[in-house]
Amino acid sequence: MIKSAMTPLSALSTLSLRSSFLLMLLAGGLNVLSFAPFNFWPVQVLSLALLFTQILREDSHARSPKQAALLAWAYAFAWLAATVCWLVIAMTRFGGLPWMLSSLALALLSAALAMYAAAAAYLAQKLRQRWGLGRLATALLLLPALLTLAEWLRIAFLTGFPWTISGYAHTTSPLAGFAPLIGVLGLGWLNAMLAAVFALLFMGTVSRTQKTALTGFALAIFALGVGLQAVEWTRPYGKPLQVRLLQGNVAQDMKFEQAHLNESLSLYHDMLLAAPADLVVTPETALPMLTSQLPPDYLPALNAYAQRTGIALVVGVGVYDGGDVYSNSVLGLSPQYADKPYRYDKHHLVPFGEFIPPGFRWFVKAMAIPMGEFSTAGPIQPAMKVKDQLVMPNICYEDLFGEEIAAQLSAQHAAGQPMASILLNASNLAWYGESYAIAQHLQISQMRVLETGRPMLRATNTGATAFIVPGAKVEALLPVNTKDSLSVSVQGRQGMTPYILLGNASVLVLALLSILLAFWLRRRVTVIAPA
Repeated sequence: MIKSAMTPLSALSTLSLRSSFLLMLLAGGLNVLSFAPFNFWPVQVLSLALLFTQILREDSHARSPKQAALLAWAYAFAWLAATVCWLVIAMTRFGGLPWMLSSLALALLSAALAMYAAAAAYLAQKLRQRWGLGRLATALLLLPALLTLAEWLRIAFLTGFPWTISGYAHTTSPLAGFAPLIGVLGLGWLNAMLAAVFALLFMGTVSRTQKTALTGFALAIFALGVGLQAVEWTRPYGKPLQVRLLQGNVAQDMKFEQAHLNESLSLYHDMLLAAPADLVVTPETALPMLTSQLPPDYLPALNAYAQRTGIALVVGVGVYDGGDVYSNSVLGLSPQYADKPYRYDKHHLVPFGEFIPPGFRWFVKAMAIPMGEFSTAGPIQPAMKVKDQLVMPNICYEDLFGEEIAAQLSAQHAAGQPMASILLNASNLAWYGESYAIAQHLQISQMRVLETGRPMLRATNTGATAFIVPGAKVEALLPVNTKDSLSVSVQGRQGMTPYILLGNASVLVLALLSILLAFWLRRRVTVIAPA
């Protein structure tokens, strides 16, 4: 039998269920520190390691599958509630709901989404018991794989809610080097692998040889991640564009009020024409009405300016197509689109904000959400040609879905067309006030840059209007809640990253192979117990 000195952290193996539950609420809530604007990514690894110590307990202190699920649920619930608590701002300040009802809605959302992690922990513990697996196999194979599959379901199921999934904490960590290979979901898998290593070391039940091997494994992951950051997956393409990104700072409670509509139209008209550039971009729905409601000469005047000067204008507006059909779009006006404006329609619509689930029209009316049900043109849409660059827009929430952006680039490649060389996000986060939703969304855009190897332009109403270069560095950034424009020189890039080619398939295969390996190891792994 292997003797191992008891460590202070090994006392975690004897906590009561109630104490463990409270510890998981604390550990989950602390996860907010691992994401922007705090960016202390080690919290993500260490807090998850604490959860693993509670699931991996053995002998008389072992947790049942139901208890493991409860603890994982508490951890994920606190994680979600802490990181997206800014939703309460939209529901109270702009939706008119009492703060108690808004807080209850946040709690219900967090509780429902936490069920993914609970299901992963339950299944891991169930399979561990059925297959007779020890701590090592459970920690390194089952738990990371099943939690990764749970995060994938959170992205893919019921339109998806991938905000602050674990990989986003690593845009500036050594793991960032893996993003072009396996994407944000893969970074979450590696994060769980590292958490498993720390959990095993915390618990003080591994031999000296195993301790050395586990430490070397963790260091190898970090070292490989650092090395991969030096790899350039894409190459410069064409001549740089001179770009102006507009931030109008229009208050959300005034944006759609009839009395202020003309102010918004005048504001963005003047900002669009204020200075020359190759490309000038407004935020999402900068023109806060449908195209059919605009003054008849508004868009024609902008188009005439674009044709006369050669400047490409990208304008966020709701496009009306007749009947009950309208879309959240950006229109591109330039000499290259003289006959018909370029158009991109948002395709990944937000429940309640942009489409109404069956039976919930009453909720949208109660929240007073304007233009609450949009149509969509589908996920694969062409990029906009701007001189010798190809600019591929996405609108607000869409850049949370990295696989969809990768799929658009992959589809362009498969069709034998030049791939988009610059990414563009047009957003309006004024719904969430001065909260850290703005910094979190910027971090999400940084991950898309890591995955695709392409620069990202962000034009937002109140922030964060920014320019992100390959490597995820924020090259230029406007202060939040200011009216201004950001002038940048943008070098487009071409080429394929493995993530563009494979999307999430690679990490899903790795997760499934991990589960199959655990199955093969059943009854072959000696359970390590303290003397």
